[in-house]
Parts: sequence; C-alpha cells; structure tokens
Amino acid sequence: MKRTISIFLALMLFLPCFSQERVSYDDHFTSERLRIDLVLAGNKDVQRAYLSRLHKESKWVGPKGGLIDPFLYGENLFEVYSGGKLIYSKGFSTLFHEWTTTEEASRVDKAYTQSIWMPFPKDKVEVILYRRDKKTGRFEKFFSFSVDPSDKLITQGKENDFVVSELQSAGDPSRKLDILFVAEGYTESQRDKLHSDAHRFMEYMFSMAPYKFHRFDINVRLLESYSQESGVDKPHKDVWVNSVLDSGFYTFYTDRYLTVSDHTRIASVVSGAPFDVLFILVNDDTYGGGGIYNSYAMGTVDSRFAPEVFIHEFGHSFAGLADEYYSSDVAYEDIYDLGVEPWEPNVTSLKDFGKKWKDMMDEGTPIPTPVADEYSSRVGVFEGAGYMSKGLYRPYVNCRMLSNTAEGFCPVCSRAIERMIDYYADRIR
Repeated sequence: MKRTISIFLALMLFLPCFSQERVSYDDHFTSERLRIDLVLAGNKDVQRAYLSRLHKESKWVGPKGGLIDPFLYGENLFEVYSGGKLIYSKGFSTLFHEWTTTEEASRVDKAYTQSIWMPFPKDKVEVILYRRDKKTGRFEKFFSFSVDPSDKLITQGKENDFVVSELQSAGDPSRKLDILFVAEGYTESQRDKLHSDAHRFMEYMFSMAPYKFHRFDINVRLLESYSQESGVDKPHKDVWVNSVLDSGFYTFYTDRYLTVSDHTRIASVVSGAPFDVLFILVNDDTYGGGGIYNSYAMGTVDSRFAPEVFIHEFGHSFAGLADEYYSSDVAYEDIYDLGVEPWEPNVTSLKDFGKKWKDMMDEGTPIPTPVADEYSSRVGVFEGAGYMSKGLYRPYVNCRMLSNTAEGFCPVCSRAIERMIDYYADRIR
C-alpha cells in the first residue's frame, strides 16, 4: 500500500510527538553520528534510490530534544523507526531533484550521490525515504532499508586529517546552531587568506538581521580542507582545477551556478567535523554560488557581491527559503505546480495561504498586493517569485532572496530564519 503524507497534515500528525510522547535521545541513540550514503538515479518521470554505504562518524551535535522535524521542508524526507515508533525525521533537498526539473532529464537517465545524517542508533532501525509529489505536494515513500548498529560492514575509518578551527564558540553544540565553513580551492600556502575570508563572511552574517540578534546561539567553525590547486572548475571556459571537492560552475549548463556534483565527496571531507549546516568557501573571484536545503551552500569569496551571495545561498540551505526573483535565466522547467502550495515559507501560490504569512499582514492590505509606494515597506502578496512572473507570489517588494541590493531580509524570511535557529538551539520541542 502506497504511503503518502500531506505536508500540512503531516505537521499535525507529528505534533503528538512533541506534546504527548517525547522521543528520548538517550533511549535510542549513542553520542555518535551515522552517515547514510545514497545514490539517486532516474529521469524526469522515474526516480529511484539505492543504499551505497553506512559510515559511523564523530560526535552528533544536532538538537537532542526536537528529533522529529517540525518543518517538513524539502523535496525529500527521511524517517527513522524503532519498533514501529518514529524516533527521528529530517527533510532535505538534492541536486538530483533539481536536475529532474531540467530539459535534459526528459532525454537521459542520470545518477547523483547524496548523503544524509542522523544520530547513531542503539538498536536496529528502519529508515524510510520519501519524495514529494509535484502535483499533490505530498510525500510518497519510494525507498526503505534497515540499519543494524552491530553490522561489521558499517565503516568507521578516519577519512582525512583536516584541521577544524574554532571561529566562534557560543556553547554546548547540542543547544546551538553549528555552522561549518568548508575550504574549497585553497592551497596550504593560502591558510592566512582562508582564515581572513572565513572571518569576513562570519562577521558579515552577524551584521545582518536576524543573525545579529542570535550571535550567542551560533557556533562557527572552519574546516581547513586544502586543495592541490587554487580555484574551481569552469567547464564552459575549459578551466579544470584539482580541488578537494571537485566543485564547478556551469551546473545544468548555467554559467553562474556553482555546485559539487558528488555529494558524498563533501560528506567524506566533513566526516570528522561537527556541524549542523555547511557553507563551502570557494577561493575564486567569479560571480556565483548555489544552495540546497539541508544539503550545502557555497559561493566564491572574491567575486563582486560575494558576501551578499553567501547570505542568499545560505538562506536556501539553512532556512529553506525560495528564490524570489523571476526574470533571470535558469535551467529549470516549471519547477512549481501552481495548483499546489509550495513548501518554502516565503513563496505562495495562494492555494493555502493561511499556512504562510497571512498572520503578518496589516489589515486591509490587498491580496494580491500592487507594487506601489504605500506597500513598499509592508508585508504583502506581490506577484513574481520562484522563477515565475505569474501565479507565484513573494511577501515583500524587495528582499535578499530577490536581489543582492535589498537592504536585508524581509520580515517573513527573517521569521523563517529565526524559527530555524530556535530549532537547532533546541528551543522547539
């Protein structure tokens, strides 16, 4: 029997886990972290998943109170069951899913790697993987497997000797948001530059609301993952660099889209480091970046608007925020179904707007809201978002999820960021 979960019904279904029967971390998990390496394969119409490897890693630093995902953001979800009881869940998105929305996916099959993390279980568990159906917005089960923690084929070997440097220590990692900057395209001789760039990006983040109000909720670390050569691949310019993550521009044939196609390569590099979220610092001066929810974000450090790109892409990967621009060229084809309410907190199709930011609007603000001076600094419903000029709406005339020149994040995006900080600071139960 096909198992489906509505994005909004699921929120209600999970609420008893918080209010009635809480999941005890110590009853079900050890202090370590389990990495699950997957292969996702298929095309625009058919997607499949395969288990590649299980790897036992360093200390788990995620929240120990809110083990069940309260947001259900992302194009995928995985749940962990012990004895039929839900003990952990997490939503995420993938580069593979993005590829399935491109024209190329209608012509060929491809495979991408993806790693996900969970606390290491004490007993045998079942892991169920879901994907979101575009036409219904519901999560549908499409893969499952068992994990036996006593399995001798769960690898435990040390995968690298990279140094982790503390940039800011705010306290107990399980009660803080733990950000890890990962070096890409830096050689060992560029250590001073790496540290300078990491501090510059960190201070830029803390100069902007709402992060500046939560500095003491956030630990920041730097992984000194050095490369053999400096820079990053640019296939459209025949530039190829021997870097630790093998990242590159021209993702989906888009000049400015910078990604790492092999996600397990990132996972192997960060396997000895504590983190909740990742940002990859790319040592290059070309404009561009990318961000995928609960996967990673990245950007170049020396391009024009480099800090602005960082804070925008981090909004995708950390808080699940959607792009609000609608006039730039992208590789995606009809990524949103306008008959379904998008899962991202900052865009709406008006199909279920009451679940979004309606509570933040002033009484009398029209829906949709015209782009006029009287509404320029008010939360509204402005048409044009998510690469679509019609039928999809954003909450503010201009926001960092729309442009690099916006003053900052709008109130709706700020609330979404703060809610995510509260989750990692273990204040959402």
